[in-house]
Amino acid sequence: MELRSVEELMDLLHACRGAWDTPDRSGDPVDLHDHALQTAALLRRGHPADKELQVAGLVHDIGQLLRPGDYAGHADLAAEAVQPLLGERVSRLVRLHVAAKRYLATTSPGRGLSAQSALTLTVQGGAMTPLEAASFERDPYAEDAITLRQADDAGKVVGLDAGVMEDWRTVLELVATWHSRLKAEDRPTTRGR
Repeated sequence: MELRSVEELMDLLHACRGAWDTPDRSGDPVDLHDHALQTAALLRRGHPADKELQVAGLVHDIGQLLRPGDYAGHADLAAEAVQPLLGERVSRLVRLHVAAKRYLATTSPGRGLSAQSALTLTVQGGAMTPLEAASFERDPYAEDAITLRQADDAGKVVGLDAGVMEDWRTVLELVATWHSRLKAEDRPTTRGR
């Protein structure tokens, strides 16, 4: 699935209400909707000027809605879905949020993960090897992916008011417009001679 409009993305994000990371609700204590809002709000608070990072936090787990139970592939699925609409950086950060979890499991093994995140870490490849960690560190988006991951881990608080999904429509439109303009600038012109 490729998302082509902010309206399609908003519909998908609204569909996250009542959708959980596990079918039997034994996983994280908030649904995908509240988790998305909390993650994005944490990123907005910590990085108010970085709209792409905030949006990546908002959409990072939509792959769990698109293909429930695919813990190993949900990041790639979400990244592919949002790339045409939100651009390379948002897509790359979404793709890297699982790698960032694996990296942090290597570099900070005592840091707290939710029980569900600890469980899915195993199917996602576990802690990185030293070679994998060195490769991750060379990625130009590694630091931002770690920031996203930290917000992801913190955005699982029952009852926390993180606003409403409609509050993000304008930010999504802004990022989509930036991406659309960049694509237009990169297209070769076909002017006559």
